[in-house]
Amino acid sequence: MDMTIFIVEDDEAIFDSLRERLGQWSFQVEGPDDFQDVMGGFVAAKPQLVIMDIQLPAYDGFHWCREIRAVSKVPIIFLSSRDHPMDMVMAMNMGADDYIQKPFHTDVLLAKIQATLRRTYAYAEESVDVLEWNGAVIDMKRGVIRKDGIDIDMTKNEFFIMTVLVQAKDEIVSRDELIRKLWDDERFVNDNTLTVNITRLRQKLMDIGLGDAIITKKGMGYMAVTL
Repeated sequence: MDMTIFIVEDDEAIFDSLRERLGQWSFQVEGPDDFQDVMGGFVAAKPQLVIMDIQLPAYDGFHWCREIRAVSKVPIIFLSSRDHPMDMVMAMNMGADDYIQKPFHTDVLLAKIQATLRRTYAYAEESVDVLEWNGAVIDMKRGVIRKDGIDIDMTKNEFFIMTVLVQAKDEIVSRDELIRKLWDDERFVNDNTLTVNITRLRQKLMDIGLGDAIITKKGMGYMAVTL
């Protein structure tokens, strides 16, 4: 099984050193392109493990741990140069799997990574069943969309329609195709019901600033756009 490790570390020297060392053990290493949108990088990378620094630009590691834990059980190992015991307590209470204080020996971190991966994936492979769209994370397992710490609950039909549109984002999905997909999934809707569901979906998305992200293409269908 190919393993991807997502490293959230703003010190380029540490990041490059870890990427080189972990690459020698055939790990694929990814990191966020934008420290204000760590979740976007996480969703794109679909990692099997996260290494998280605490002190980061914009939001700290605790914030991003909380956001990841809201949508995934992927193992998280914290790194920190801070030596306050409460940091470790907070990290573990938030669902971290381990905590390593800087400076650290790379071989020790590697051993902890391997142990955590063995423990996590011995019986089942963890999947990151989420989509990212306009800074929001769509949690396919729980049927919610989350943005800026806010969860929006939807009906099964609303959530299904949104995921179909987002999976084809920036492309038109016809009304007939949406109705056919809903019927294929045993969600029996007619043309009027589809209109009602689209209206309710937009209203709920307004709460996270995405009410205008699903547009109507007159005579053609609907489109989830990138804002």
